[in-house]
Amino acid sequence: MSFLKASSVCVLLKKDFYMDNITKTQQNVATLIDDTANYTNWNDWEWQLRHSIRNITTFEKLLGIKFTRERREQIEKTIDKFPMCITPYYLSLIDKNNLDYDPIFKQAFPSIDELALQNYDLEDPLSEDSDSPVPGITHRYPDRVLFLVSNLCAMYCRHCTRKRKVGDIDSIPSKKKIEAGIDYIRNTPQVRDVLLSGGDPFLLSDQYLDWILTELKEIDHVEVIRIGTRTPVVLPYRITENLVEILKKHQPIWINTHFNHPRELTRSSIEALNKLADAGIPLGNQSVLLAKVNDCYRIIKDLGHKLVKNRVRPYYLYQCDLSEGLAHFRTPIGKGIEIVERLIGHTSGFSIPTYVVDAPGGGGKIPIMPNYILSWSTNKVVLRNYEGVITTYREPDHYETVLCDRNCKDCDLELNLSSAEEYNTVGIEKLIADYDKTISLTPSNNERFQRRNEYKDNE
Repeated sequence: MSFLKASSVCVLLKKDFYMDNITKTQQNVATLIDDTANYTNWNDWEWQLRHSIRNITTFEKLLGIKFTRERREQIEKTIDKFPMCITPYYLSLIDKNNLDYDPIFKQAFPSIDELALQNYDLEDPLSEDSDSPVPGITHRYPDRVLFLVSNLCAMYCRHCTRKRKVGDIDSIPSKKKIEAGIDYIRNTPQVRDVLLSGGDPFLLSDQYLDWILTELKEIDHVEVIRIGTRTPVVLPYRITENLVEILKKHQPIWINTHFNHPRELTRSSIEALNKLADAGIPLGNQSVLLAKVNDCYRIIKDLGHKLVKNRVRPYYLYQCDLSEGLAHFRTPIGKGIEIVERLIGHTSGFSIPTYVVDAPGGGGKIPIMPNYILSWSTNKVVLRNYEGVITTYREPDHYETVLCDRNCKDCDLELNLSSAEEYNTVGIEKLIADYDKTISLTPSNNERFQRRNEYKDNE
C-alpha cells in the first residue's frame, strides 16, 4: 500500500466520469490507498474488502489526522480484544473535523470504552448457541430459524451483538456445517421462514449464495427466505447486477438492512437500495438505538423518512444488547419509549419502527410502546392520543365469541383455512386459547411448586 501527497490527486481529477460518481474525499482516499490512478477500483466491492483499514497507522494517513500517544495506546488495547475493520467507502463518510461526535466514526472505530465490561455483560446475550440444534442454526420461534451462513462482515461494527464470532477464523462455517443446517431445516417441517445472517451472507461469493438459496427453495415447507445484510450501508458496491439477478431467481426473498443514521444514506447506498427494490425485493431496516449516535427522535424520524423515500420500511429499533463491550452504547429503555412517543402521530405510521428489547437469555423480541390505554371498565376503554386528547371507546354490550375446538380441518365456519393445521400452543397463547385447559404458567424453579412435589413424594 503506498501513500501519496495530496497533490497527486490532481492528476486523477481530470476524469470527469469519476468526478460525477465519487466524492472528493473518496478520490483522496482512493489515491492514497492505490496510486495506479484507476478510479474504477473504488466501485469494486472486492477491491474495497482487500483494502479494508485494519490498523491505526493506515487510518491516520487516510484521514490526515494524528492521535495522541495516550489515545493510540488505548486504541491498540481495544483492537487486541475487538479487532478493527473498516471499508474505504465507510471511512470516507467520517467527518474528521468532528471525530468525537461523528456517528460514522463511533460505529466504525474502536474505543477504550469497549473494554469497560460490566458484571451483567454477556458473551452470548441472546443465548443463540443454547438454542442451536445443529451448528449455525438457532431455532427459537416455532415456525422460523436463524441460519448463520457466514461469520465475515464488510466492517466490524463496534455495536455488534456477535462480537464473539464475527471475524473469528475458527467460526467460519464449512460447507459441511451449511449442509447440516439445510438438512435440519429439511427435516423440520414446521419451519416455513429461514433468516440468513452471520456475519453477512452477502460476503459469500455469488455462486455459493446461489447454491444455498437453491437448496432452501427446494424444501417444500420453506415459504420465505430472509437475508440480513449491512452491505448497502458499509459496502453498497456489493449489490451488483449479477447478485440481484441471483436473488430474483429465488423469490420470495425479503431483505433487512441496517442503517442507524441518516448520514449513511448516500448516493451509493441509495443506488444499491434502488437495485434491490426495482427487482421486486421487499426491503426493511433494523436500527440499533445507540447512545450519542442516534438517541434523538429527530435523527430517528429523519432516518425513517429517508428510508421510506427509498422504499425501505423501518422495521425494528433495537434496544442495545447486553453484549460484552457495548455498555457505552446503551441508553435507558425510557429513551427509546420517548423517541417512539415523539414519533407516533407526528409522522406516517409505516415510518415508525417497532421498538424492541431482544430479551437476554433467549426470550426473543419484546415490543415496547408508550401506554395509550388509561383505564378499562366492563364495556368501555379510556384512551389517549398523541396530542393528549382523552377519549373513550364503547365496547359491545353483547358479544358471543366463536369457540374453537381446534378441529381446523373440519371447521365449517368463516374461519376455515385451506392450509390450517393443528399445532401446539406455546406460552401466553395457552392461556388465551379456548381449547387449552391451562389456567396458569409457572416457572420450573418455583419454590412453592417444588414444595408441593416434595409433599407428594413423601406421601
